[in-house]
Amino acid sequence: MIGKITGRIEYRAPDHLLIDVRGIGYLVYCSERTLAGLPGVGEVVALYTELLVREDVLQLFGFQTLVEKEWHRLLTSVQGVGAKASLAILGALGPDGVSRAIALGDWNAVKVAKGVGPKIAQRVVLDLKDKAPGVMAMSGTMAEALGEEPADVIEAPVVRKPKASAPNASAQSEALSALGNLGYSPGDAAGAVAQAAGEMPDAETPALIRAALKLLAPKG
Repeated sequence: MIGKITGRIEYRAPDHLLIDVRGIGYLVYCSERTLAGLPGVGEVVALYTELLVREDVLQLFGFQTLVEKEWHRLLTSVQGVGAKASLAILGALGPDGVSRAIALGDWNAVKVAKGVGPKIAQRVVLDLKDKAPGVMAMSGTMAEALGEEPADVIEAPVVRKPKASAPNASAQSEALSALGNLGYSPGDAAGAVAQAAGEMPDAETPALIRAALKLLAPKG
């Protein structure tokens, strides 16, 4: 399994890149959003990767963060969602948008993705709602992971530039844990924390917990 690729971009297409890694070219398919955030031809790029293996095809998919990669893995586990639909959803919403939409049960947001109808969008939300807390607790970018050398890395020399981590990922994770300890279901807790974090992106854990508790309080 190829888990990460670092190399020089040989050319860019609307849905994939050719990345030269020490003389070997890898075709890597990415979402539109990911492609838009990558450097130009001739520049060095580093991506987490997922390899799709079928009888008739081997395809490599690239992601800038572990969160994006994990959502791709989960999205493609939903019946009727293939790699193309997963990349369309990630391209339309981004990994944070996917986390928020699924945590809040907002299938209309998922439906915005090209080629994703209402039935598939609803299935995605229903099947993955309880998975949202675990993904939301993840953080880290490719730049942060470059200090480690896992066994499945194929890597060429590269100048590494640090990137900022997700604004309050640890606070969200701690808030989710606290709400779980209070007896709230993973789906309800994730939805409340996602909404609170969206309204207060720089909030610390106590503020997120208070805001989430207000959202979870019975209305009436």
